[in-house]
Amino acid sequence: MKELIKKESFSVSLEVFPPKKEEEFPGAFELLNKLTLLNPDFISVTYGAGGSRSKKTVDIASYIHNTLHIPALAHLTCVGNTKTDIDAVVADLKAAGIKNVLALRGDRPSYMTDEQFDSREFEHASDMISYLKETTDFHIAGACYPEKHFEAESIEKDIEYLAHKVNSGAEILISQLFFDNDVFYRFEESARKSSITVPICAGIMPITTSKQLGTTVSLSGSSVPKKLADIIATYDDKPEDMRKAGIEYAVNQILDLKAHGVNNIHIYSMNKAKTTKEIMEAIR
Repeated sequence: MKELIKKESFSVSLEVFPPKKEEEFPGAFELLNKLTLLNPDFISVTYGAGGSRSKKTVDIASYIHNTLHIPALAHLTCVGNTKTDIDAVVADLKAAGIKNVLALRGDRPSYMTDEQFDSREFEHASDMISYLKETTDFHIAGACYPEKHFEAESIEKDIEYLAHKVNSGAEILISQLFFDNDVFYRFEESARKSSITVPICAGIMPITTSKQLGTTVSLSGSSVPKKLADIIATYDDKPEDMRKAGIEYAVNQILDLKAHGVNNIHIYSMNKAKTTKEIMEAIR
């Protein structure tokens, strides 16, 4: 896994999500063809809530790995899955030649009862990481939360859980998105003080519409700095200006991270090739 990112030099990876419908796959492959031209160090592929659309994740990851010859990182969530379910997805990934996974607990599906949630086989992502280390030869990435996971009692406890995740077998970490770099710097410093030495990729999402910001904040729990809030207020009724300002904000975030020695950037592309291309050109 560590070979996917360059420890001493600047690296950029991208995240995409698979299509919901079969007829949308040609468009997804076209998107990936465009993203390939940007030479990302790897491309991660998300996984539906509770394990839904896992086959589509495998198909997209397989196209990235086998057709485009770019390292693929397949997301794998466990909140709604048994060990048997995980074994089945693992078999599909192995058949496709995929050996890199991002192990996540995942969000609780809306259909899941309290009883089902409380009796799940994998309580935390670290439990699945341990299981994968025992049963597969996968290279495993884990998630981290600069503003702490919403269920954690404190940032200090969240760092403790993160250290356990790394000790369980996570080889690199990819952060939840954030809009205030100082938050990331404080988090990284705390992680390093807790003997977490694996590479940490800083997750950046460009906000190009005000609606996107509302959805993003509600799902991620990320705080919104005044500077970004002012951009939304200024350009809310000017879509193209909002798009440009959002791209500029993301670019400035990345350049500041780079200046502070953060060499690994993970862009949540939202399947927008043009936006991603503009950001990549500006930061390189």
